[in-house]
Amino acid sequence: MTMTKYGLALAAALLTTAASSVPEDRIARFEQFVYSGEDGAAPPAGSYRNPVLAGYYPDPSVTRVGDDFYLVNSTFSWFPGIPVFHSRDLVNWRQIGNAIDRPGQLDYKRLGMSRGIFAPDITHHDGRFYIVTTCVDCGGNFVITARDPAGPWSDPVWLPTVGGIDPSLFFDTDGSAWIINNRDPIGPPRYDGHRALWMERFDTKTMKMLGNPKMVVDGGVDPAAKPVWIEGPHILKVDGRYYLTAAEGGTAVAHSQVVFRSDKVDGPYVPASKSVNPILTQRDLDPARPNPITSAGHADLVQLKDGSWWATFLATRPYEGDLYNIGRETYLLPVTWANGWPTILPRGRAIPTIAPRPKLAPDPRPAPPMTGSFTVRDNFPGSKLSQAWMTMRTPRTPGWTVGGGALMLEARADGIGDHAQPSYVARRQMHDVASAAVTVTFRPREGAEAGLAAVQDDDHFLGVGLTRTGGKLAVRAFRREDKDAPAIGRTVASVPIAAAVGSPVRLRISARGPAYTLAYAVGSGAWQQVAVVDGTILSTAKAGGFTGTMIGPFARAGR
Repeated sequence: MTMTKYGLALAAALLTTAASSVPEDRIARFEQFVYSGEDGAAPPAGSYRNPVLAGYYPDPSVTRVGDDFYLVNSTFSWFPGIPVFHSRDLVNWRQIGNAIDRPGQLDYKRLGMSRGIFAPDITHHDGRFYIVTTCVDCGGNFVITARDPAGPWSDPVWLPTVGGIDPSLFFDTDGSAWIINNRDPIGPPRYDGHRALWMERFDTKTMKMLGNPKMVVDGGVDPAAKPVWIEGPHILKVDGRYYLTAAEGGTAVAHSQVVFRSDKVDGPYVPASKSVNPILTQRDLDPARPNPITSAGHADLVQLKDGSWWATFLATRPYEGDLYNIGRETYLLPVTWANGWPTILPRGRAIPTIAPRPKLAPDPRPAPPMTGSFTVRDNFPGSKLSQAWMTMRTPRTPGWTVGGGALMLEARADGIGDHAQPSYVARRQMHDVASAAVTVTFRPREGAEAGLAAVQDDDHFLGVGLTRTGGKLAVRAFRREDKDAPAIGRTVASVPIAAAVGSPVRLRISARGPAYTLAYAVGSGAWQQVAVVDGTILSTAKAGGFTGTMIGPFARAGR
């Protein structure tokens, strides 16, 4: 079996050999994980729903190989990293692997959850797939390759001469390869957020840069207006001309996508006029509009066999103001061309939630739901976690195993708020209206805890856990809203429960926009509410960073 296919299987297998040496009261057993989310009725026939990947799937990059499309996303310091998706119709996406799936490939150490992998770019040339990306604060820019996009992917080949972030790889029709990315401008930055785009030749045989980098964009479309954060560049060749598209304006509500054009691959690149640029943004729309989609940008364009063009990009869905918990999501829209320039969405037009499908035959194979209303159940079959599950940072010492229809977590000293390697596995919250529930069997020592947590990062999380306090079993509701709060979270409520030690207890987190309800049930009994907590601490606006909320089981030792 390949690690790409089975994600966390290696780490689980490593724990299996040591599980017999872990005391019984240090193992929490989780069964019957159920995630459910609401997002309206199914779209009409011939239509699709945006986003196509709901939840924390930012910075999409897409490539086509024959009838097949492949897409990757940023994962920052979550492991395994860089999910690889496959589709035949651009609408239904199936995860086929993770490009970073072995602890030896990268080490996130104690990085914050919004460091690590930024903006991977996937492309294909001469039978080989390439991903070029940045590991922020953990090595810089690198390339990995694979013959099969499902993996295995190679160990990173580092590009020490390439500074900055967000590299992408372009193969010209003459076979030459170029890397373009965001770097510092020439001389001191003129203002905060002043960045530049640089190009440099890349040798795919030696996997090395060839030197002589050239700045092709300084600042952005209109340097006099002091544009900020030009990033995420991609190059296309259309009808003999070279088009450079990039994000501009930062990843918040001023986000946009812009385009430049040149007759030569290394420029000079001239921006489209203001009547064309930006080719995608939502910043000009009324922020008070109902059900807004905001912060659109970081697009990648792909051409279909029939010659038409489509774009994947990121955007967000606030539940109020600029508050959103589920992160930046992957969207899809057609691209129109006029007078030699592409446009993803005309200025002032809102991103549609329901739109006509691409003229591609749907993939006949059923795929796990990635958008819309759905329920997924994980009874932990086999001996590995499904690809939906991730953990915080690279697992040095695995703390979980799967077997007998259950996930077992070792209650270790590291907690979620310790900026370390907690016994915690999670999957994305993909809806504003959602719930996650699991059955836990645990014999906690004093102060130990096992349960469910919704995590934005080490300093912003909430949850509900089964614990022992004063020698008695209790269910504790907790939240951590900043770095000054206890690493195990502040106790919001603690309820003693009438259950025998070692009997199963069900735990549930329910979200409705900013409100998270924490509940428990003993055995098959009715749900009992423990607390309703303010979930805006999980929003990007309050927590900062670039990720989205993850929900899943945890276990920790007593303190």
